[in-house]
Amino acid sequence: MGQDDSRGGAGGSRSDVAVDGALGGALGAPLPPTTRVDDLTDRLVTAITIGEYLPGSRLPPERDLAASLRVGRMTVRAALARLVEQGLIVTQRGRGGGSFVQAPAPGSGTDVVRRTLAARWSDLRDTSEAISRLHGVVAEAAAENRTTTDVDRLHDRLEGYRDAASGLASQKADEALHVAIAEAAGNATLRGVLFDLEARVSISAPAHLWGGPDGMREMELRALADHEALVAAICDGRAADAAAIAREHVKIDLELLERELGRPDATG
Repeated sequence: MGQDDSRGGAGGSRSDVAVDGALGGALGAPLPPTTRVDDLTDRLVTAITIGEYLPGSRLPPERDLAASLRVGRMTVRAALARLVEQGLIVTQRGRGGGSFVQAPAPGSGTDVVRRTLAARWSDLRDTSEAISRLHGVVAEAAAENRTTTDVDRLHDRLEGYRDAASGLASQKADEALHVAIAEAAGNATLRGVLFDLEARVSISAPAHLWGGPDGMREMELRALADHEALVAAICDGRAADAAAIAREHVKIDLELLERELGRPDATG
């Protein structure tokens, strides 16, 4: 997707218009070409505000963002420049550099979040329900197919989540645990379908949203209780229990989105 770098301005090339039009269709009504940078900026602001990208995390490189979001690199570059202006990211050059997320100001971006979520709400809700059901199937398969190695790995990942600091470390530990559960299911096709669906429901990043600072620790502790019950059910071979726990556990994501959509201080 990097072929557009040498032509067009900050808005991107003619090929960008076609690709970004497809992105607009995925979000709802097709977007006029002049709004593609605005739309991508809104999606990235939303991803930061709702905790898909947490403070301290590094954004993927421009090329990877362009590919995952199905836009041109110049569109990504223009959107990132706006995030720098808004103080939501800082860029560092050299080895280990990149674009790093900063904590948004309290109450900032709520109008953008509400507008972005509302535009996709029907798809977000339906896909989230499908993800919940599929997590149940994956957990059931993990309880039926887990090996001794899987059991050891699940206990290790659970301990990693329990010991992780609140925020980014906890988010990464959560991801590692759910990957281990998917691997224990022993079905690569099922695992691939689940990960594809989770990428689809993501606003901008292929990661579980984590919410803002308000209520984050409460959510993490609730998730820990779910994790402990889920790992115990899988390791004990209680397939029906594992399925039920997993289905309820992943509904946390939709609850967080609903809270962001209905925030009373949001406008727009």
